[in-house]
Amino acid sequence: MELEGSCHCGAIHFTVQSKTPYPYMRCYCSVCRKTTGGGGYAINLMGDARTLNIHDPHKARKIYQAEFETGLSPAERSFCGTCGSHLWLWDPRWPDLVHPLAAAIDTPLPRTPETVHILLESKPEWVEVAVGSTESHYQEYPDLSIENWHKQKNLYEGD
Repeated sequence: MELEGSCHCGAIHFTVQSKTPYPYMRCYCSVCRKTTGGGGYAINLMGDARTLNIHDPHKARKIYQAEFETGLSPAERSFCGTCGSHLWLWDPRWPDLVHPLAAAIDTPLPRTPETVHILLESKPEWVEVAVGSTESHYQEYPDLSIENWHKQKNLYEGD
């Protein structure tokens, strides 16, 4: 599926191909929470980095790398330097993948049959996490990758 995305002010537009377009995983880590300004979590999708096409005529794109006690994260979070919209994450440890934020996607996304809440150990007290038969909860990262979750649910738009 081709995903089209943009920042709020329209300075940056992008497209990327994704075989995993269901926005099912909510990350509550401090970096995701603080860089997105959402409901206490961020929702990342997964795309093929080789297909990422960026239209940024004014060179508004900036990159943020989080710093931890252990050092600088290699993950690069691209955002618009004009309006501040967080757009996608790319990590050289997995160079074939790019992770656009669902909130930056303009293409209608499919409704997910399950919501997976991850890194709950980092969730602040004010954030309420949904509970129910279609909700899964993990204090850290689950063993199931984005690709494997889509395959397990027969939602992978595969080869």
